[in-house]
Amino acid sequence: MLRYVIMRIIYMIPTLFGISIIAFIIIQLPPGDYVTSLIASMSDSGQAFDPAEIARLREIYGFDDPIYVQYYKWISGILLHGDFGQSFEWKRPVSELIWERMGATLSVSVASLLFVWAVSLPIGIYSAVKRHSLGDHVFTFFGFLGLAIPNFILALTLMYFSYKVLGQSVGGLFSPEYAHAPWSFAKFTDLLAHLWIPVIVIGTAGTASLIRILRANLTDELNKPYYITARAKGLHPTKALIKYPVRIALNPFVSAIGWVLPNLISGVTITAIVLNLPTAGPLLLRALISQDMYLAGSFILLMGVLTLIGMLISDLLLAMLDPRIRFDR
Repeated sequence: MLRYVIMRIIYMIPTLFGISIIAFIIIQLPPGDYVTSLIASMSDSGQAFDPAEIARLREIYGFDDPIYVQYYKWISGILLHGDFGQSFEWKRPVSELIWERMGATLSVSVASLLFVWAVSLPIGIYSAVKRHSLGDHVFTFFGFLGLAIPNFILALTLMYFSYKVLGQSVGGLFSPEYAHAPWSFAKFTDLLAHLWIPVIVIGTAGTASLIRILRANLTDELNKPYYITARAKGLHPTKALIKYPVRIALNPFVSAIGWVLPNLISGVTITAIVLNLPTAGPLLLRALISQDMYLAGSFILLMGVLTLIGMLISDLLLAMLDPRIRFDR
């Protein structure tokens, strides 16, 4: 197993190098750069701009340099100094902008993931064991309903319900009096009171999908000879169900971990904007729109790193969960 992990880490190095190149090329593909976006914004607002100042900015930011020179400055700063560069729009280090959003992003993403697993696992098992029952049809109906309703519509509905019925402030993760207050038990309680809306909104579609996947996989496992033989030999139904077919049917849950970590960064951007969540998704979108290449490129690179780490964790857990998988293959 140790050899497998070491080899996978070694393979990740050239992959990360390729991801960094692709990420930098992607953010350079739109015509223009941050300075041209700034000029367009100033023109739309009726402000005048000084050509000499524009030329000075282009020289400072190095926009007139060849793309390989710009890439070398960016990647060498990351590798040699841990410096992701300076955000053009925010005039702050990129690392500060990323990490100050990670707390809220992590809270929403992890809570949504736990919600998805806690709901979809028992419902998926029940729907597979009690196929075509009334409960199965009810869960199927709500599952398709969750897939059909757009997240931003559900977000607006829950915000209205929270404001009118529960009397809570809507938007964000805290009430106004706790938004900038130091951490305390009261602030933590206020966070929990606001966290349920983004958790339900973000987790609804994922819950519905995993229920259908688990139901289909477990239904297939229940019809295989090993389970029928175990039941015929008198093994307790619950033990036979949990020990064998459910264990194999859980593979989609474990394989989904590979996409959980990058989702901590991108998240559900539209939902985060509607709910006014201080997560990483809206910041990434704003960086792409303003062509803030160091901020956008660092986000994309970080998502690539987290994808590789997530896939490694997912493969290790799959090998532990499924005895048919061996590390020496």
